[in-house]
Amino acid sequence: MSLTEKHSAKRHQEGFDEIMLGDAVTFQRGFDITKKEQKEGKIPIVSSSGVSSFHKQFKVKGPGVVIGRKGTLGTVHYLRENYWPHDTTLWVKDFKGNDQRLIYYFLQTLRLENFDAGSSNPTLNRNHVHKIKVVFPKLGLQKKIAAILSAYDDLIENNKRRIGLLEKMAEEIYCEWFVRFRFPGHEQVKMVKGVPEGWAKVPLKKAFTYTGGGTPAKEVERFWKDGDVNWYTPSDITASQGVFLSRSADQCTEEGLSRSSARLFPAYSIMMTSRATIGAIGINTTPACTNQGFITCIPNERYHMTFLYHWLKLSKPHFELLSGGATFAELTKGTFKRIEILTPPKELVGDFENRVLSMFKQIELLLKQIDGLAKIRGMLLPRLISGKLPVENLNIHFPPGMAEDGEGDVQKSAHG
Repeated sequence: MSLTEKHSAKRHQEGFDEIMLGDAVTFQRGFDITKKEQKEGKIPIVSSSGVSSFHKQFKVKGPGVVIGRKGTLGTVHYLRENYWPHDTTLWVKDFKGNDQRLIYYFLQTLRLENFDAGSSNPTLNRNHVHKIKVVFPKLGLQKKIAAILSAYDDLIENNKRRIGLLEKMAEEIYCEWFVRFRFPGHEQVKMVKGVPEGWAKVPLKKAFTYTGGGTPAKEVERFWKDGDVNWYTPSDITASQGVFLSRSADQCTEEGLSRSSARLFPAYSIMMTSRATIGAIGINTTPACTNQGFITCIPNERYHMTFLYHWLKLSKPHFELLSGGATFAELTKGTFKRIEILTPPKELVGDFENRVLSMFKQIELLLKQIDGLAKIRGMLLPRLISGKLPVENLNIHFPPGMAEDGEGDVQKSAHG
């Protein structure tokens, strides 16, 4: 055995134990609740895919950890507040003195989806999960590992809060100017049939360019192998951290693009889902294309990105009403082109762009920071949890809400 291997074995012996997962935590199946039984409130109902709705009553006191039991397997969720774990989940009933956030991070490394016990529907059986053999950090290391990872989560959550505030500020300005008509100088503008004088209703086909999408043949490998053209699907939009998207899950080649009905559009166009899920929005930061489930709107000098984004976002209920289809809802381009957009004077739209564009740029920057922090955290997570990156001798600065004491307990903090 080499000197490195001896040190590794020693570290494993001193800081980690080989146990069954049930020795560290006890899982309990969640509680069923129908949509009809739900009463609007602030208590999160956590299903296998995450928080699905809110209710007036809770079943479990927070903070807590929940994993996907049925449907979406192995997802891990941390709940700061009291919550209702859905029947599609398993929740940690007993942490057995272990650090709650460490448990949250540790479970993410286990690939629990590989322990499917369902015959037809994917299912996790808690009795099987309890018997999984794991190498688990001792209590003395748990706080330090959790503190390092929590620091990244704290920064990510702080950025998300800042993004939320910026989005709210920009939308409030849009609503004040273009919905409530209290724009700068509105006192001197006469209202004609409920609309400010000088504003016009313009059919979308005359307002700006928009395009649909397409899919290069999946069975042709060269259309996808080593592709570098971003090709977005609705899942890219609904799964994204925010409105700006820099990379799609799949990329096609230039040849694949040219041999399909997909069309390349410029960066900072506005991609809006138009099938099944109507009105979800993403803004591409590089030239890109989409599949057939989109109507992508391309801003111009008359309809700037910030103005067009808010108009599309707030028009979602109207788009949903106009959507039809036998198998799934669809807003067709034929229907879309007949919609009219209430268009303010060019100077006013330009003033709005000047006012809020800096907010959008800040949002884009914060999302890039979130992506970078998440990548670093993702690289650190398995190395810290496995002991490959030792923390015994590190002088850890504990984030707010984490207090070090003699027994190694960690105070409550918000993560999810």
